[in-house]
Amino acid sequence: MQAKAIHSCIRVLEEARSVAFYQAAFGLDVAEKLDFPEFALIYLSNPESAFELELTVNKSTTEPYDLGNGYGHFAVSVKDLAEEHARMEAAGLNPGKIVDFAPAGTRVAKFFFITDPDGYKIEVIERGGRFL
Repeated sequence: MQAKAIHSCIRVLEEARSVAFYQAAFGLDVAEKLDFPEFALIYLSNPESAFELELTVNKSTTEPYDLGNGYGHFAVSVKDLAEEHARMEAAGLNPGKIVDFAPAGTRVAKFFFITDPDGYKIEVIERGGRFL
């Protein structure tokens, strides 16, 4: 059996704020929204990939989620890292510094991180090598 990755879920406090961030940062649009009395599931995607980001909004939650001390993150790849960094900076999305990661002298990846409104880290990696 082979499994196919279809989505990753994060819990967010404010639907509109999160949808606006992911649309502005990564061009992810609402593919579907499932609204239930106690929670809503909002699936975001774009034409680049069939993989979706699921935003879960628990309607009774009023305080930010405790993200813990683990180092989990969501990652996307882009053609031109510097261009995307500049675009996000101009949009006021506060991307982190660009890192050219080459610990043994050979580039493994070139990337930066950006943080969504709920504190989740998203790694933006320049396409190349294993990161297509």
